[in-house]
Amino acid sequence: MPMQINSVISLIPANSFSVDELTAIYNRTRVDYLVPMPMNAERLAEYISSYDVDLARSLVAVEGDEMRGVAMLGVRKDRTWITRLGVIPSTRRAGVGEALMRGLLEQSAFLNMGFTMLEVIKNNAPAHQLFLKLGFYEVGELLVMRRSPSPPPEPVIADARRLERYEALDLVGYDRGTQPWTNQSESMAHARDISGMRLTLTDGSTGWIAYQREKFLLSHFIYKTESGDPATMAYAFLSHLHNQYPRLDTHIENIQANDPHLPGFTKMGYVESFRRIEMWRGTPPASLG
Repeated sequence: MPMQINSVISLIPANSFSVDELTAIYNRTRVDYLVPMPMNAERLAEYISSYDVDLARSLVAVEGDEMRGVAMLGVRKDRTWITRLGVIPSTRRAGVGEALMRGLLEQSAFLNMGFTMLEVIKNNAPAHQLFLKLGFYEVGELLVMRRSPSPPPEPVIADARRLERYEALDLVGYDRGTQPWTNQSESMAHARDISGMRLTLTDGSTGWIAYQREKFLLSHFIYKTESGDPATMAYAFLSHLHNQYPRLDTHIENIQANDPHLPGFTKMGYVESFRRIEMWRGTPPASLG
C-alpha cells in the first residue's frame, strides 16, 4: 500500500516499478554525489539478487507521475540492510529522504527485525546526521580500494593450493564475526565465479583467500590468516593472485580500516578510493558472532 508523505509525495513499494525504472531514478539521485557510482539495469538486477534486496519492502518516492527518490531494503535472517538511498537534487531538504528511511525502518519492525545495518560515504554530512537522528550509531570505517593491472612481483614462496567454489564458500561461512552486508557469507554464496586459495608459507604461517573473478575484474575478497602475521600473509595471497591474473583490474569494498592485513595490500600497490562509515541500529544477533 502507498504511504503518503504529504499531499504531493507518496511512498510506493519498489516492486511496482521495473528494474529499468529503478535504475533510472537511482542514477538521477546520484548525479552530484561525492561518489556517483552509476548503474545499468543488468548491474542493478544483479545487485538486488546478490544482496537479498526485497523490492516489495523497498520504497520509491513519487510525485504525480515523477519518481523523486528511492531506498532499498536487504532482508536476511535476523537483520536488515538499508542501501541505495537517494533523492533527486531538486527534491532534497523537503523530508523525502527521512520519510524513505522511516518507511524502511517500519518495514524492518514489521518483520520483527531488531538489527539494521547501513553504510554512508564519509563526509556525506546530511545523510550521516539523518542516520544518527534515526538511532544509528557508528561502528567503524570501511575502505574501498583498487589496484590497476600492472606486472606483479614474483610470488612469495609458499605451498599454494587452489580452492574450488564449494571449498571457498565453506571457509567464508566460518567464524568471521559481524561483517558488512556486502561481505557476509550470503553475498558470496549468491555471487558467480567464486574461487579461492589456501597458502602455507615456509615459516609455517597459514591462511586463505576467497574472491570473485569476473571477465575483467577481481573483486569480493574475503580472507583470513589462521597463523602468522596478517600483513605478510596478505602480501603472499596477493602475490600469487596477481601473478595468476596479471591483466585484471581489482576492486574491493568495505575492508575494515583497522584490518591488520592492510599493509600487505598497500605494499602490493592497492590505493584507497574512498571511505564509508559503517552504522548499526540495534544489537547484532548472536548468529552474526
